[in-house]
Amino acid sequence: MGETFKTIQFSLNEHYAHLSFNRPDSLNALNEEMLREFGKALTIIETAKVPVLFLSGEGRAFSSGGDIKSMLQLNDEEAFHNVMKMIEKVSHTLYKLPAITVSLIHGASAGLGLSLALASDYVLAQKGSKIAMNFIKIGLIPDGGGHVYLEKRLGEFKAKQLIWEGRTYSAEEAISIGLIDDVFTESIEEKLEKEKDRLLKMPLKAMIASKKIFTTMNEQKLKYCLELEEKYQEIMRKSKDHQEGIRAFLEKRAPVFQGK
Repeated sequence: MGETFKTIQFSLNEHYAHLSFNRPDSLNALNEEMLREFGKALTIIETAKVPVLFLSGEGRAFSSGGDIKSMLQLNDEEAFHNVMKMIEKVSHTLYKLPAITVSLIHGASAGLGLSLALASDYVLAQKGSKIAMNFIKIGLIPDGGGHVYLEKRLGEFKAKQLIWEGRTYSAEEAISIGLIDDVFTESIEEKLEKEKDRLLKMPLKAMIASKKIFTTMNEQKLKYCLELEEKYQEIMRKSKDHQEGIRAFLEKRAPVFQGK
């Protein structure tokens, strides 16, 4: 491949690729380096025309979301803008990737980690997983295209309510509301093998053609959503509620929001 990755594990052949987030000590929280490497890996997959991509996480989680500690260091608008552009790139590229994409969730899948999982064609969660769109708990909004992906799966009103509540769902609860596609009891490795065997026996060329039709029809909406998410996330970062949410997170207490 000619690339060395530090924060992801990445392998591919002519039939499929497997990308696994690899910052297990931080529950695979997404920082700038991981976002950059994720984007590079997606470009390699697209160039290689690999027909199937599996996403997973190393250690105890799929991804706990954006790395809050690193995000706190984004003090100027340019640094924030650069990170948001990385997020927009990986979300957009993953959504339109001409391959069948499968997210295999275990442990936590939250915030930005959940947005990226929902960009996949299939979202499968291991029994015992915890799934949350929990930006609201620190006074922020979903990014990474989360608004579009939630609306597609739940409809506008259910999506809004899920965002506003910020609650954590079990895998069983998530499938009952249509947030994910399947719950499995096998290990990630075993489930990956089963899904690989299933998909590689299917007419992938026709499946990918249908995917291209859907993504072509919906791509502009996603791009517009990503622009709006960046705009409003910048506003939310300056809000008193966000500042209180961060203080509460660092002090390990419940936030006291004032709607400001």
